[in-house]
Amino acid sequence: MTRPEPIGWPLLPLPDTSGRLRYPGDLETSIEESIRLLLSVRPGELAFHPEFGAGLDELLHEPNTLELRRDIYDRITENLQRWEPRVEIERVDVEEVDRQPTQVHVRIGYRIRRTGALASLGLTLEAGV
Repeated sequence: MTRPEPIGWPLLPLPDTSGRLRYPGDLETSIEESIRLLLSVRPGELAFHPEFGAGLDELLHEPNTLELRRDIYDRITENLQRWEPRVEIERVDVEEVDRQPTQVHVRIGYRIRRTGALASLGLTLEAGV
């Protein structure tokens, strides 16, 4: 999986080495980048949308407990339902990684409303000890 390009202010892509701006080329990429942004932004971080963002990084130093995983699940589902109307959430799985007690794996399954296509996004978070 390739790493997304850095985002500049105000949330615009940064120019590449030849000075061109890169925007998502298709709906699927646009939605995936939007979800990644939503999960990484803290509430209050965006000036005109102070409630935008799941703020998952705020949870990184919490112990990996069932309560933490439930909080991650709640933040993801609430924020996707509120801020990403292009998708319908099919499932959100938040699980402890076997033999890695500080890691939490998240898998988001969603349907793109416009096309009906199924897509998923996975990420691993490092929780506290």
